[in-house]
Amino acid sequence: MKAFLIGWLVGALVGGLGVWYFLEGREKPAIRHAQDATAAAIERAADAVNVRLFAWHLTGDDIKNDLARTGKVVRRSVRDAGVAIADATADARVTAKIKAKLVADRELSARNISVNTTDGHVTLAGMVSSPELIGKAMLLALETDGVRDVTSNLQVKAK
Repeated sequence: MKAFLIGWLVGALVGGLGVWYFLEGREKPAIRHAQDATAAAIERAADAVNVRLFAWHLTGDDIKNDLARTGKVVRRSVRDAGVAIADATADARVTAKIKAKLVADRELSARNISVNTTDGHVTLAGMVSSPELIGKAMLLALETDGVRDVTSNLQVKAK
């Protein structure tokens, strides 16, 4: 009974705040400014990702062309080319970093993408819902320290 009452009170409080926001709060200048600043930050972040995808030739059209031509997508990281990975645990760390990035991304499913790293060479395999997501997964891997190149064997799910 105590848990029910606490839950009811929390629900009433959250509901009251929601009503206040929709009736009055969202018109307040400070709240409007915070909403606008957040929207602008999200737009800048999306633009930055799109610029990097374009620079790495990882746009949807680039991915489709590579898949049609060779059946896979490969990109090499210039910054780490020729640098040998020093210890045996480095590959495991690289794989873990990439998997963490996949988990953090709402569009990509870490469960549907396997990551294998050998001497800094990363291979991605699994299923995604669009060619654009192949590019995004490759970008996340390419921008991970210790990665020399990335090969994608990712497939696009038929809808």
